[in-house]
This record gives sequence, C-alpha cells and structure tokens, in this order.
Amino acid sequence: MALLRRPPLLSLCLLLVFAAAANALHFYLDTNEKRCFIEELPTDTVVEGHYRALEWSESEQKYIENPNLGILVEVDELETGHNVVKTRGPSDSRFTFTSHDSGDHSICLSSNYGTSWFATTHIRLYLDVVIGSTKPDADHDRSHVSELSQKLRDLNMKLEDIRREQQYQREREAAFRDLSEDTNSRAVWYTLAQMGVLIATCVWQLRHLRRFFEDRKMH
Repeated sequence: MALLRRPPLLSLCLLLVFAAAANALHFYLDTNEKRCFIEELPTDTVVEGHYRALEWSESEQKYIENPNLGILVEVDELETGHNVVKTRGPSDSRFTFTSHDSGDHSICLSSNYGTSWFATTHIRLYLDVVIGSTKPDADHDRSHVSELSQKLRDLNMKLEDIRREQQYQREREAAFRDLSEDTNSRAVWYTLAQMGVLIATCVWQLRHLRRFFEDRKMH
C-alpha cells in the first residue's frame, strides 16, 4: 500500500476551505416529471438540501409561489438500491440525510401537485445542496460556548470530513490494487499455460519425427 504523505499547511488550509461542498442550481420541471442528480459520497457524510419551487402563472406571466404545490424528494444508494430518503414537503423546504455506505447516491425531485390529466404545470425549482457535516444551532451555541470554541468545533468537523474522504480514497485504492493484482495473476497463469502447451507440442512433434526417421531407416 502506498504511504499517504501529510499535506503541507497551505494545502490543508485549502482543503478546509472546500471541505463542505455546496452546489446551488435551478432547473425546470413539468407535470409528473422527475429530475435526478448523482453525488459520490463517502461513508457517514451528512448532506443537507434546500429547495424552493415556483409555478408558472399564465395570468401574471411569471413564476409565483403556490401553497398547494408540493415536492417529492427521493434519495437512493445506486450500488445497493437502498432508499435513504423518501419525503414529501411544501414548495419551500429542506431535507437532510446521512450516507450509510460510500459510493454514488441519486437525489431525485418531482412534483406531487395534483393536476388533471390534461393540465400542464411548469415549475422552476431552486436547489442548494451542502455536502459535509451540518453546523449546530448557532443561537444555542452562543449561550453555552465562546466564539473561539465555536470556531474550533467547526474546524474539527471539517477535519473529520477530510479524514472520511481520505479513508474513502484509501478504500478505492485498495479495491483497485486488488483488482489489478488479480488481473496480473490471471495473465501470468494464462502465459504459463500457453508455454506448457507449446512445450508439450514440441516434444510430441520431436518424438513423432524421430519415429518417422527410424521407420524409414528400417525399410
């Protein structure tokens, strides 16, 4: 196994800055349409998402808030097929989950707004996903700990995120190394088998030629 060198101070600071990745975007949905996104997550990683849905109004010719509009959020582990989250919420809400296994996770959003078969609803959906340990309640912490203690806690949480990411990369490296060693071992045995067949064929041909010339001498 290759040794993992300790990152220099500058690299460590950069990792701390980007440890909690935030992905903000917006997209459009129609009636009964589902939109999915893939996120590769290490084990025991907390993911928090915030979405806000607006419905197109023909009368006002713009996207507006609709209290009857609901959003269905589904999160699945692609490798195991395990459903992590399946929740319905209002048009403006949050969802949080923790990854139990490392690997790709699908985050799917769709509208559960009840419309008629012939009606079409156009929705603009804003989504903000934060990957990494969530912060504790700041208002609660102010009454118990000092500002310095809060900063130290945030730093420890980011270091924990980096540790989990490094562990996940080591697991992937070990799996790739095992696969490479298995492939190399099979290639070696296949080469040895070919050499064995070639040697056996040469020995048989030499014996056959020897008997052939001996029979010719006798005649």
